[in-house]
Amino acid sequence: MADLLARHHRAEELRAYAAAEGLGPARWRLVEVLEQCGDIEGAIAACRQADRPMAPDPRSAVQLAQLLARHGRGNEAIDVMCALADTRNGDDWTLHTLFDLHLNDGRPGDGLAHLDTLAAIRGGEEDWDLYWIRLPLIAALDGVDAAIAQARSHPEGTIWYASSHIADLLARAGRIEEAVMVLEEHTQNSHDLAGYLIDLGRVQETLALLQRRRLRTPSLWNGPRYDDPPS
Repeated sequence: MADLLARHHRAEELRAYAAAEGLGPARWRLVEVLEQCGDIEGAIAACRQADRPMAPDPRSAVQLAQLLARHGRGNEAIDVMCALADTRNGDDWTLHTLFDLHLNDGRPGDGLAHLDTLAAIRGGEEDWDLYWIRLPLIAALDGVDAAIAQARSHPEGTIWYASSHIADLLARAGRIEEAVMVLEEHTQNSHDLAGYLIDLGRVQETLALLQRRRLRTPSLWNGPRYDDPPS
């Protein structure tokens, strides 16, 4: 119903429908329509209504923050996500969104300071899932090499999944050859490695890599293959 009303530009009926429905998908369809029509304040107001103060929904907060950021209100977007991160400390999805906003708003130092505060609350130790969030902030503030050194100082910094994040830092800096060398140290990174090889135009190496990966990957299907000859 919400999609039907939106397609026919019946915004007032959609607003009434969203109000009657409460906090369901119609509310978010209304936000999209209002933004598309240029009613940014109306879209923000509708978004805030969906973000219940007594029972905050992280998805609502993220959508509100992204809406604010799209319209040049980065400080407000960061405030929304800071409030959510303070109540959900250790939620990596929330923290990723918050520090992407810090990065895009040109405030990597503020992002690192907030991360340090949250880490101190957790006792100062961070698993890699949370630790790697700080790497793009360090790269923006002190350079890629400083971020890589920080990554490798972590207890998990030499494990294959850490190599993927280190390679991403290098690739974003245009150092794709170095990213390839990092990923070649671990066979588990073949998917990411293939993408960088394609970027370098090394197509034959990419095909060989993916073929080896296909041969190594066990099949979950034990029945006949489509290319098996008929019995």
